[in-house]
Amino acid sequence: MLKPHGSDTLNPLFVADDAKRAALVEEAAGLKSIVVSSAAAANAVMMGSGYFNPLTGYMNLADSMAVAEKMTTTGGLFFPVPIVNMVEDASGIEPGMRIALLDPNVEGNPVLAIQTVAAVETASAEDMAFMTEKVYATDDLEHPGVQAFNTVGNTLISGDIEVLNFSYFETDFPETFRTAMQIREAIEKNGWQKVVAFQTRNPMHRAHEELVRMAMERENADGAVIHMLLGKLKPGDIPADVRGAAIRKMVELYFPPNTVEITGYGFDMLYAGPREAVLHAVFRQNMGATHLIVGRDHAGVGDYYGPFDAQTIFHNEVPEGALEIKIFEADHTAYSKKLGKVIMMREAPEGHTKEDFVLLSGTKVRAMLAAGEALPTEFARPEVAKILMDFYQSQA
Repeated sequence: MLKPHGSDTLNPLFVADDAKRAALVEEAAGLKSIVVSSAAAANAVMMGSGYFNPLTGYMNLADSMAVAEKMTTTGGLFFPVPIVNMVEDASGIEPGMRIALLDPNVEGNPVLAIQTVAAVETASAEDMAFMTEKVYATDDLEHPGVQAFNTVGNTLISGDIEVLNFSYFETDFPETFRTAMQIREAIEKNGWQKVVAFQTRNPMHRAHEELVRMAMERENADGAVIHMLLGKLKPGDIPADVRGAAIRKMVELYFPPNTVEITGYGFDMLYAGPREAVLHAVFRQNMGATHLIVGRDHAGVGDYYGPFDAQTIFHNEVPEGALEIKIFEADHTAYSKKLGKVIMMREAPEGHTKEDFVLLSGTKVRAMLAAGEALPTEFARPEVAKILMDFYQSQA
């Protein structure tokens, strides 16, 4: 199995020892506390889960700026995006203090982690603009990631953390949420050597199903890990439980037994396109995958990124040897009426036109499902479409 990123062994920041964790929860009750942003909470969950290995806590301003500029910390660690705890008001918080980080996404704001404060620094307007432009390639506040990054405050509290739970992810998604360590254990138990990871924040239709199959066949993989985002999405996205049910049905009916693990991780989508694709590669290596499928407009939103920017960044900006995981570069996949199967559009025989493919926009799919109209079987498996239709009709 591939080594984790940046270390020989995976070092999740979740405190696994029950007695130690209980003592920390007790300690937290007497500490100065702060309700963190949803993004900072998600970062804590990802560090707790081992996905952001080898980080030991939140980055300081110098590291955040260096990572934004060239995807490398001041100490030389490759990392594609700043992992920060930014707040509006850090008054009373000083270096050396231990503080309780409270969860903004769970009722009552229970303690999520304890942080040992290394520094409290203010990012200037210029610093924020620089990081925003480098990570998101735009400063447009209509971009959901840009908006989230620029509306939580500009004071960075850096330092190591000890994670006490996995927020709402483990309780709300017990069948799906898995840590990087748990996925490594599953891969080992399955005896898989080559493992393809598929990132999704949407239900999987036939094009996605075939893309996973193509990647497995071409890379001669033993198994695939479908790895769902379980955190905050943008309005209109399908809830994780509905998406999970649809994906489980697809795998149950259309993949051989014991070839696919259906899992999820707790994070808020950045919609950062190329930079987020690289982050996806880092944490898929940490969970033990050997290959990550990166498709058209991977992790993008709107028209902020070119269709293949998330692939070219691995050639043009990721230093040689920075990651061990390999990228399976995919084009848009769709059902060809001429060939009677799903293919990558760039591999279509000469003479294929757009009209030869079954293509439906997300908007069209949602409208059809809400109206109770069956999706074409070339586009969606009927059993999957039914689960989605039931959801849309329950919202009507």
